[in-house]
Formats: sequence, C-alpha cells, structure tokens
Amino acid sequence: MDCCICGPMVAIYRPPRNTICSPCYDGAKAIIAFLNDDEHTAGDGEGGLVKPRGLIKHTNSSPKGMTEVWEQVKEMRDREEEANQRAGFLEQGFGAAWMEGAHTDILVKPGNGPPIPAHKAILAARSEVFRHMLCTDECKAAPAGDCVSLPELAHDELSLLLAFLYTGTLDAAAAATSTAASERRLHALLVAADKYDVPFLGRACEARLAAAVDPGNALRTLEVADRVTSCAALKERAMGTVLEHAEQVVFSDEYHEFAVRNASLCVEITRALLAKAAGAKKPGHEPKSEDVYR
Repeated sequence: MDCCICGPMVAIYRPPRNTICSPCYDGAKAIIAFLNDDEHTAGDGEGGLVKPRGLIKHTNSSPKGMTEVWEQVKEMRDREEEANQRAGFLEQGFGAAWMEGAHTDILVKPGNGPPIPAHKAILAARSEVFRHMLCTDECKAAPAGDCVSLPELAHDELSLLLAFLYTGTLDAAAAATSTAASERRLHALLVAADKYDVPFLGRACEARLAAAVDPGNALRTLEVADRVTSCAALKERAMGTVLEHAEQVVFSDEYHEFAVRNASLCVEITRALLAKAAGAKKPGHEPKSEDVYR
C-alpha cells in the first residue's frame, strides 16, 4: 500500500486519497497519546501529584489532530532551545568561576598532588555531604581558608569531580573509555558520586561505562558496579558480558586477582554459569544472561 505520508508519491497524494501505512498510523497515535499524557501530567492533578503515564483515561471531548500536535511539538522545541540557552548561560558562568579560580574560599586536598581551590557555596549546593562537611556542629559556615580532604581521589580525579560540580559536564578525557587511565577516572568518579551524593554524576559515569563494556573490562566494571548500590543496571550489563564470554574471561590472568578480591562476586558468577548451563539443556529454552543473573 502506498502511504500518503512516507510513500514515494507523497507529493501528489491529496485527500480524500489518504491511505496511511500501519507504522505511520501507529506513530501518529503514539505521538498524540504522548502529548495528551503530557498535558495531563503537567496539570494540577489531584493535590498537585503527577499521574504516571499509561494510567490516564483519555476522553473524546477534545481530540487532538496532527496539525495541533505539530504546533505543540514546535512549542516543545522552542522550550528546549530556551532551556539549552539557560543551561549554557549557567555552565559558562560557573565554568569561568572554576577555570579562573576567582574568589575561592576553600582548598580541596586529593590523595596526591597539590590542593585545588574551590568555592564553598558551589560544593554545598551540589552535594548534601559536602554541605555537612563544610559546617560546624552549630551548622555555621566554616571559616575562609579551610581545607577539606578527599584522600581516595587522585589529583586528576578530583579535578574532574570539581569541574563537573561547576559545569555539569564530564571532561572529554574522562568520557572516553578507550584507555586505562580514562577508565580509572570514570570508576573513581562513579564511586565518588555515590559517596558524596551527586546522582547526576553517577548517571553520567554509569552510562559511559555501560556503553563500553566488553570482555576485556567486564570484570573491572563488575567490581566497581558492585560497590555502588545505585548501579544495578551496570552490574547486570557487566555480569551478562562475563557470562556471554565466560571462557575468555574466567581463564584470563585478571580473573585470579579478581577472585582474590571479590569472593562473593565469584560465587555469583559460578551460580549464574551453572544456571545458564542447566537452562541450556532444556529443549526449546535459550536463557538470556540477564535472566540467569536475576
């Protein structure tokens, strides 16, 4: 069937010849439903609560056509552009404060290397943990010139952490996982994000690590993900890679050192491998690694 939306003869199709293929029809319905849900969730609701999508019953009193949907999509695009400009404005200002180091009032000491100057207000605003660290028992601001130590972070790792607190973006050197140094930085930042309660940083690190999981780094990723309670998805991804490439991973030189440090994880791997093997023996059953891990 020639579709009047995505077909090759779109230019000459006009109503009433308005045949539409199934993908375009389903897509149009999904877009309309999404925007209707968005309107409902953006409203006052019951006591200001946001209703979850999929639970809203739509009425036929005000159907939304595709022309109206397109106008709303353009409004959403304008709002997105405005939000991006606002975010860029804030990032530029805070980034300049970070790069120039103007009016800093605290030194942050890493495990090695010289301390890094920072601003108490930024640290306290980005992390509740830092807020408490920078207050006395009476919750008064610590005096200027104070130092706070983060000995678990190397100098380059601390610099990346502070830069993220100011700008909300990961440095390109940290975002790349092609080298051992960049992988180490992402691991350190992921653990620091959990320790100092910076969930946005944690999600950014987790996304980059998950996208780069392979048999060569699966054990290291699994080990660091197991230390962070909010990284269940990353741990599952790494475990699935270990199970999928079990022979390559388990018989590697790295696995012996991994087993010495992580006995409980080795137990999980062994049980998952046995469950996978048992499931594979059942006729017509092909278990997925993530299902076995669960």
